[in-house]
Amino acid sequence: MIKATIYNQTVRAEAGALHYLQGQIEIQTQMPSATGFLKSLATSETVFKPTYTGSGTIFFGPPIFGEYTILELNNEAWVVDRGAYVCSDISVEVGAWRNKAVTALFSSEGWFQTQVSGTGRVVIQAQGPIEAIDLVNDRLVVDGSFAVARQAHLNFSVQKATKGWLSSAASGEGLVNVIEGTGRVLIAPFPNLHNNLLYSMSALIPRATS
Repeated sequence: MIKATIYNQTVRAEAGALHYLQGQIEIQTQMPSATGFLKSLATSETVFKPTYTGSGTIFFGPPIFGEYTILELNNEAWVVDRGAYVCSDISVEVGAWRNKAVTALFSSEGWFQTQVSGTGRVVIQAQGPIEAIDLVNDRLVVDGSFAVARQAHLNFSVQKATKGWLSSAASGEGLVNVIEGTGRVLIAPFPNLHNNLLYSMSALIPRATS
């Protein structure tokens, strides 16, 4: 659970993130602009993001239990996975990031992801522990939905796991997400560990033979 203490300040949160609050705090929900409405649909985030203004303490949390990380933005932009955004300072703009066509078609991220930009704090969540990886003119290969967030200036693409299609298929990896450049990436292996566990359990189920 996230505890936000404010003094004559305003914070923004994902709809449904509020658990409870204490103090003189006013909750407001404004109608989004046409552009904001379309961005919300594209990123699968909720259309309405209420603001909390005043002085007191607010407790936020996502609908699932997980791990939280605070991003300290300093006039920069980050791309976060769909559903990872929880809340942020009002100074942070929440919008949409459009992936390249090939990346959108063949990656699990889709055409649009959530973008947070500006200066301020952003809280994101994942289903397991989050690890920061710093790239210095380097390349990070990610199999599946490991990446929870990345700095927006990093190059994100989908590539074959190996040089040839046949060898990629034989390796069991096929296509992988590749992040290149200099910057920070946050990863959380838990979703893939969860899928691997389900796969391992399914392998133990006896199958009928003809």
